[in-house]
Amino acid sequence: MVDAPHMRWLELKLPPPLVWLLCAGLAWALARSAPTLALPWPGRLPLAALLVLLGGASGASGILAFRAARTTVDPHAPEKARALVRGGPYRFTRNPMYLGLLLMLLAVCTWLSNPLTLVAPVLLVGWLSRFQIQPEERILLEKFGAPYAEYLHATRRWL
Repeated sequence: MVDAPHMRWLELKLPPPLVWLLCAGLAWALARSAPTLALPWPGRLPLAALLVLLGGASGASGILAFRAARTTVDPHAPEKARALVRGGPYRFTRNPMYLGLLLMLLAVCTWLSNPLTLVAPVLLVGWLSRFQIQPEERILLEKFGAPYAEYLHATRRWL
């Protein structure tokens, strides 16, 4: 997505679960709009269930790590962070909660079994990266300085 200054008003505005819900709704609408493209395949339901479990575990482990560090999980207020969390799932991804949302959206797309639905995860990643994660990173870099810069360098944004 384009990083235009006039787009900054969208930063940290929509709660990530709402963005997920909008993307899931889009996936459903796209699947309904072209039912002939559906490719139901055996195993899609167990795979969707696995993706839901992995997504839930990723998101929950991120929340638990923040709570253990006694820092905020509020996606609208990264400036309220009290600690730089680098343990638990944060050793592998800087955004386990957002990764969890992505995995659960991929579960929806798997369940719907329509290739058009794959537009939704692309939009979710694009929106979260530009309007949620980049502003968070900017604020946390200002707040935590060099230790956060090293973390940015050492740990991937998604996986």
